[in-house]
Amino acid sequence: MGYHLAEFEVVGVDNCPQPHYPFEFHQVDALEFCTEHGSEYNAIHASPPCQAYSMASRQWRRDGVKYPDLIHETREALIATDRPYVIENVPGAPLINPTVITGALFGLLVRRKRMFETSFPMPLILLPPDRRSKFKMGRPVIEGVDEIVPVGHFSNVAYARKQMGIDWMTQRELAQAIPPAYTQFIGRQLAAWIGRRMMRFV
Repeated sequence: MGYHLAEFEVVGVDNCPQPHYPFEFHQVDALEFCTEHGSEYNAIHASPPCQAYSMASRQWRRDGVKYPDLIHETREALIATDRPYVIENVPGAPLINPTVITGALFGLLVRRKRMFETSFPMPLILLPPDRRSKFKMGRPVIEGVDEIVPVGHFSNVAYARKQMGIDWMTQRELAQAIPPAYTQFIGRQLAAWIGRRMMRFV
């Protein structure tokens, strides 16, 4: 949705069904689709599985659960398309010179830090501090005061939808999502970079 708000035409790809996805969608293996069709697009955003690095999955990793680590493979597939790209993932993921974005940058009451590796230059960002509201799983949030931490089986889905700027997702989908404000910001930088490159060839 963020890229749509940044005036891109968006096409989604995932190997699982996404019945609430609001744009054109292809249910196929994303890496295979990228290899076969990536060069047909102006730019590509990839979000490889994050469970191999996320704090939320740390307990299961200690218990011997193995999660797919596809960042290197994803980067190689993206580079091969010769298109500008973005790789999004969680802190701790092996991204190259990533831009770090939080909800606080956009005034959102969402505690969700994410990293974005880009093949195009990004501006230096000085992040504002997160609110230090006392958040406790299970207790009611105070509307307009508390940050939401939408992970796992969090409570107050309506509040999470409002604070994230996403009104079409279920609880499970919200737990895996990032606010559209993040990718709208990235998309605007990408659009400006593409525009400058096109001017060079006129």
